Amino acid sequence: MDLAKRRTHAFIWGWTLFVILVIYTPIACGALAGLSKGRYFGFPIRAFSTEWWVKTMDSIEIGMIVRTSIAVASLVTIAAVFIGFFGALAFARYDWKGRRFYQKIILLPIFFPQPVLGLALLLWFNTAGIQTSWVTAVFAELVWVVPVVTLVMAIQIYGFDPSLEEAAFDLGASRWQVMREITLPLLWPGIWSGMLFAFLLSWSNFPLSLYTTGADSTIPEWLYAKMVAGYTPMVPVLGTMATLGAAAILLGGAAVGSVIKWKRSA
Repeated sequence: MDLAKRRTHAFIWGWTLFVILVIYTPIACGALAGLSKGRYFGFPIRAFSTEWWVKTMDSIEIGMIVRTSIAVASLVTIAAVFIGFFGALAFARYDWKGRRFYQKIILLPIFFPQPVLGLALLLWFNTAGIQTSWVTAVFAELVWVVPVVTLVMAIQIYGFDPSLEEAAFDLGASRWQVMREITLPLLWPGIWSGMLFAFLLSWSNFPLSLYTTGADSTIPEWLYAKMVAGYTPMVPVLGTMATLGAAAILLGGAAVGSVIKWKRSA
């Protein structure tokens, strides 16, 4: 390897390390803050303790918040994947009058600032006389998450060969058989990616949840409220738990996707 290539290689590794440090150092500091015995984080840490982790996991309030966040994210995922799948087929698979307008209008909510979108939805709920709760938060997040999931699935559908479906129809397969045996398996990577995107986007969503959960609360809302007033070391503990949970879902989803791909190629 000549000198220029070695320098390029060293620069790439150095830049990668720098990016990793910039991204993960704050997360590491948050994890360390939850392991400090003191109420406020200071470095170097004088005494380590798992006291705040125990209190966080024993807290009834935090348990309710975590269950609410899981319920919201799960319902958003199910609904977003169902709506997004058929929306993506209309977006990328079929050619019909008004398709271009549909493609533009379906992606429009992505470009709205989430606080503005959340405020608009809150005003709409109030005008319609709907009491805000975690249920309305599900609807609010769907307005923003469904376009993202639709776009993710549409990317997979653009590479889909329609002749495979046509061949199945020619062989006498019904529409349901084609959907089950041809369309869904071939589009599964996009569906799986859409599921992960939907859950993680909902799990970490703050602006829409802040405006539309009413008396209920999700993890991002609770973290914000405690940072504004009444700080406790349970804040970095819960933040670390939420981050590790999201990372586990992402890595687990990648592992499942790799296993499915390996089984299909075997």
